[in-house]
Parts: sequence; structure tokens; C-alpha cells
Amino acid sequence: MDLASLVGIVGTLALIIISMLMSGQLGMFVNIPSIVIVVGGTIFAVMAKYGLSQYLGALKVAGKSFKSTIADPVELITEIVGLADEARKGGLLSLEGKEVGDDFLKRGIQLLVDGHEPDVVKALLSKDRDKAEERHKVGSSIFSAMAETAPAMGMIGTLIGLVAMLANMDDPKSIGPAMAVALLTTLYGAIIANAVCQPMADKLALRGAEEAMIKSLIIDALIGIQNGLNPRVIDSMLRNYLPEGKRDTGEQ
Repeated sequence: MDLASLVGIVGTLALIIISMLMSGQLGMFVNIPSIVIVVGGTIFAVMAKYGLSQYLGALKVAGKSFKSTIADPVELITEIVGLADEARKGGLLSLEGKEVGDDFLKRGIQLLVDGHEPDVVKALLSKDRDKAEERHKVGSSIFSAMAETAPAMGMIGTLIGLVAMLANMDDPKSIGPAMAVALLTTLYGAIIANAVCQPMADKLALRGAEEAMIKSLIIDALIGIQNGLNPRVIDSMLRNYLPEGKRDTGEQ
């Protein structure tokens, strides 16, 4: 579970709700027509920009904003160096059936054991990495589109409310509800865009970059193992993926 995403979004929404409560009753900030315009309008307008499979896939990928399944690079390097040591002593076949914690690494080891050429191994795994990165980019772009569309839907709701208000100026009782729609749609659009959608878009982009980095690390490691590099050389090579200043100790 990624506490930063969960605490950040929940904390932001909580502060907004607290501010509403301090300004008066919470019910005065709830308007169903406004919610329908902003939420429904944002969902369907963004859906029109993408294929249905891409759109539904982005909703599944959204779960990665709240959980981190990315392998720890320091632990991964330690595991890979151990595998490299075993392969150097017993050959690549000694890695067959070896338990590893990362599915991508497991697939790569199987390719080595099966005797594929280094170019084939690199091409297959690179394609897998690129496809995963592309899915993350699409998911991130969809939530970015929602962040852009929600305020626009809020503005549309504001215009609807103003039209309703101006058309019924002779009826004082209708002015209040019309103004509520006019103002609350703008509020809802801003909240959805800045408290939910844009943070999720940015986190998905970050997750995609992290996953691509881990997979690139694994690809370099597997090619190094296949070429028979010394485990210490592989360790030194892979630590270049770690933040500068922490490569010697292997700490993040």
C-alpha cells in the first residue's frame, strides 16, 4: 500500500470538507445536478477521446496509485548477484526452477535456461517493458485528461446555472438554487481535478517510470549473466541504477 497516495488524497479531501463545515452546514455544498454535470460529463467526455478498452484499462491501472508492487532495487540487485554467482559456478542450467521474487526476472531466467541468444532475450524483454510503459502512459494521460475536463464541465455547469438564474429573475425563490448550480459545479470541477485526478495521473506516470527502470535493470543483469560477467562487475553495473551517493552502500 502506498500511504503517500492514500493519505495525500484523503487528507486533501478531509481538509476541504472541514473547511466546508467551518463555513456552514455541509448540506449547502451538496447539489445533485452539479454532481451529475461534472462527474458524468467528465467521465463521458474523456471516454470519447479514447478507445473503450483503453479507458477501462486505465481504471484498472488506477489501483497502482494506491499500492506499490515494484521490487526494491537494492534487494533485487542482491538477489541477481547471487543468481549470477550460481550461474558462473554451475552454468545457466543451474538457474532452472530457481525461486525468484520478480515475475519479469523469472521470465528472463527461463529464456536464459532455454538457450536463447542474447539479442533474442533482450528484444523479447525490452518489448515487454515498452508495452508495460505504454499502458502506464495511457492510464496517466486519461487521468490527466480528466483533470483538464472536470474544470471545463464545472464551467459548463456554471453557465447553465447563470442562464437559469437570469431566465427566472422575476422569481426570487429560483435564484438561490440556480446560483448553487452555478457556483458548486465550478467547485466540484476544481476538487476533482486537483485533489483526485491530477495526483493519480502523476503517480501513475511515476509508477511507470519506476517499473521501466526495474525492468531495464533486470534486462542488463540477465545479459550480463548470459555473457558470463563476474558477479562483482554485474553488481557494480546495476548499482548505477541507484541514486548517486548511495551506490556504494546499496541503500535507497
